[in-house]
Amino acid sequence: MSMAQAATPAADPAGTPPAAPAAGGPGPAGKDGRTARRSPVHRLLGRPEIGALIGAVAVYVFFFSVAPSFRQFDSLATVLYQSSTIGIMALAVALLMIGGEFDLSAGVAVITSALTASMFAFQLSMNVWVGVAFALVVSLAVGALNGFLLIKTGLPSFLVTLGTFLMLQGANLAVTKLVTGNVATDSIRDMDGFSQAQAVFSSSVSIGGTSIRVTVLWWLFFAAVGTWVLLRTKYGNWIFAVGGNRDSARAVGVPVAFTKITLFMTVGFAAWFVGMHQLFAYNTVQSGEGVGNELLYIAAAVIGGCVLTGGYGSVVGPVIGAFLFGMVTQGIVYANWNPDWFKFFLGAMLLLAVLVNLYVRNQATRR
Repeated sequence: MSMAQAATPAADPAGTPPAAPAAGGPGPAGKDGRTARRSPVHRLLGRPEIGALIGAVAVYVFFFSVAPSFRQFDSLATVLYQSSTIGIMALAVALLMIGGEFDLSAGVAVITSALTASMFAFQLSMNVWVGVAFALVVSLAVGALNGFLLIKTGLPSFLVTLGTFLMLQGANLAVTKLVTGNVATDSIRDMDGFSQAQAVFSSSVSIGGTSIRVTVLWWLFFAAVGTWVLLRTKYGNWIFAVGGNRDSARAVGVPVAFTKITLFMTVGFAAWFVGMHQLFAYNTVQSGEGVGNELLYIAAAVIGGCVLTGGYGSVVGPVIGAFLFGMVTQGIVYANWNPDWFKFFLGAMLLLAVLVNLYVRNQATRR
């Protein structure tokens, strides 16, 4: 059931339908505001992603008008690539936020995954796919640990994942120096399985004569799967339920612990995938990277309509939010502006998007 659907009276356990209105009472088309049908416009404004869509159109029109090179299809392909590297992580982070939590370790977890795959395969002289598989296990384990600590301790996810963030950040640098003697991993370009793994995680396809990075296709695929899971499966209902009210969800039989832990593991899976892309795109990994990227993922989800309190949001919204980031990142370059202003525009865009989302949601609830 979509979160935007109006609640309807449920039959009792015996299957008896709801009682009809008493004589003299309001008819089927009651005017008390509780059962009145909303107009198509209000239903549209009630969508979590509508504010982000309005902002994306405005940003696109702006850069289209001020930066001539932004209008080229090759430039759009670059924007989409920049968006996909943020968007894949933003999808998983958004699902976690709808479930009422967020993960501060998501940025460094990407680098942890890439470092693990690279060093494990290189130091043991194994096929790179062995390193890829081992990195997946590690990434899922980190996500499961975050969820397990959250459930067992009752601490806020901010504190749990802040601790994980600091531990991963330190381990990334210390272990890399210990194993390689440097702050970066050795190149794995000449190792067995590299070309096959690169084709999966970091290749390009030609569409209309323009090269499109495969991460863009994976991003859209993950978005489609995430939308189906969130809106068409029982697990999607569980996500909304635990994000809305954990105690009430548990009271009606929702497996709260399972849902929370698997949402953190979903973030771990996304971190593994993006980490593999970075590894096979550049052949080596800098151990100090990734710090601060978690804020981009969370911001993309918030711009896309997710709320920090949980229980509300969509998958399409973070896709649009990530696309906004990609447009701003490349649009500043194409407009020949000073790239030092990027973070300023990013912060302004985040605040504006939150205000637009708030206004749109308030308008949607008006009768």
